[in-house]
Amino acid sequence: MQYQQHPKRKICIVVGSRANYSSIKSVMRAIQKHPALELQLVVGASALLDRYGSVVDIIETDGFKPLAKVHMIIEGETPVTMAKSTGLGLLELPNIFDNLKPDIVLTVGDRFETIATAISAAYMNIPLAHTMGGEVTGTIDESVRHAVTKLAHIHFPANKGSAERIIRMGEDPQSVFVVGCPRIDLVAEIVDAGKELPERAWLEYQGVGGQIDLDEPFLLVAQYPVTTEYGQGEFQINETLMALRQLDMPTIMLWPNADAGSEDVARGIRKFRERYAHENIRFYKNFPPETFMRLINRCACMIGNSSSAIREGAFMGTPAVNIGTRQAGREQGKNVINVSYNQEEICDAVKKQLKNGRYPSDPIYGDGHAGERIANILSTIQPNIQKRMTY
Repeated sequence: MQYQQHPKRKICIVVGSRANYSSIKSVMRAIQKHPALELQLVVGASALLDRYGSVVDIIETDGFKPLAKVHMIIEGETPVTMAKSTGLGLLELPNIFDNLKPDIVLTVGDRFETIATAISAAYMNIPLAHTMGGEVTGTIDESVRHAVTKLAHIHFPANKGSAERIIRMGEDPQSVFVVGCPRIDLVAEIVDAGKELPERAWLEYQGVGGQIDLDEPFLLVAQYPVTTEYGQGEFQINETLMALRQLDMPTIMLWPNADAGSEDVARGIRKFRERYAHENIRFYKNFPPETFMRLINRCACMIGNSSSAIREGAFMGTPAVNIGTRQAGREQGKNVINVSYNQEEICDAVKKQLKNGRYPSDPIYGDGHAGERIANILSTIQPNIQKRMTY
């Protein structure tokens, strides 16, 4: 492929959700600072919507200016609307890439906006870089993640095991760089700052429900729908909520994301709030990445099925209870206890973690320098646009 040379190499990043942003923020900072690179930021999907916390506002407050916004969410949170939202992204993103003319597109993780980004770039002969590939989990994310790997030309896995899986999928070893998880970069900064409290005023203003005293032991809950178990979300979240009722501890709880089944989880939360007093639980649409990570660092135990309990939790040594199959197969540290969708199991596991307390730090997903490594590689690499199996 013939490259059009620029004074700075243009790196286009598409942020489509709160998880996307926390997973790529340190890379965005590093690209902005790099003398040979120019950041092109596109924000879309649930990151634009108020019901998911208006992530775009946090992004802009952090000093990043989107060059384009793409509305690609079809309401409903069903498998049909999730597929259609992917298709809508595939219709919109090629126009944006055609206007911005990036040298490299960098896509994040394993969500539906990620695969729309990957397909668009690949068909337009734009070199595609991919972070957090090669990992094993449950839900549709497992399939999307590996499909994006096969479309990508540059791979930035978080650890050695993930890199080995990418290579076993037939990818060129010279295109695979073990850099760590960019989310750990933010975690490392927070750990270095010590047990700094999150912004109290922000937490009191944004959430709804009971007032939480952050000086007392509290639980942090983040539980999302499992797309391959669509229709079971209300039952699953109800088991967690009933366990929280038994535990009767101050609890900060995050609203579900935009995946298929989100409305089932949200319905379960709404019914619980209407049926029971919940003075000990405060609900939030979203957190700025650093606020969420400070909460992980401060909480007595993290509960649910978020990868943050496994990634950030391992580095911070946060006791965690992982519920169900969403993270099945993901490499994890000793800080995690796995349970099924059963309120008694959840309750018993949390009590065990509260008794155990903090764990030693385990840097299985990086050392806090992924962003700068990725920026340095992107500034010099000459990717081969023609992909070929290597076995």
